[in-house]
Amino acid sequence: MSPFWQAWFQFWLVSMVLFALLVAGGALPATDAPLRMGLALISMGPPTDLTPAGRFMIGVLGGVFLGWMVMLWLVIRQAITMGPAGQPLWQAATIGILAWYALDSTLSVLTGFGLNVVPNTLALAMFLIGIAGSKAFARDARG
Repeated sequence: MSPFWQAWFQFWLVSMVLFALLVAGGALPATDAPLRMGLALISMGPPTDLTPAGRFMIGVLGGVFLGWMVMLWLVIRQAITMGPAGQPLWQAATIGILAWYALDSTLSVLTGFGLNVVPNTLALAMFLIGIAGSKAFARDARG
């Protein structure tokens, strides 16, 4: 894989890790301002009140998302190192991201936070552009 596409995936992963930390920050009143702003934007309403149970769930969600992104970071790094033999890793990562997108976006719409589909689509598009541009699924995956 070319250095450009390696950097593309690195940027994508850093962006996702930073987002996970932003979400996790919503668990504490001292660090919840960015999350509150984001929730207000995607709900198109006043800032959301966060209950103790909501803060707990947000903290867990941020932790799970961070863990998933760290795992993807390692999987993608290994897939790049393996070249064409890494295609099963690219496929697994892609299937996981598509599953996340489908469920997260559907539930966002059904719970009144439909604008969350916009950043979801951006994250998915950035990943898929990297897959297409790098030719990660091609027999000769040197893109």
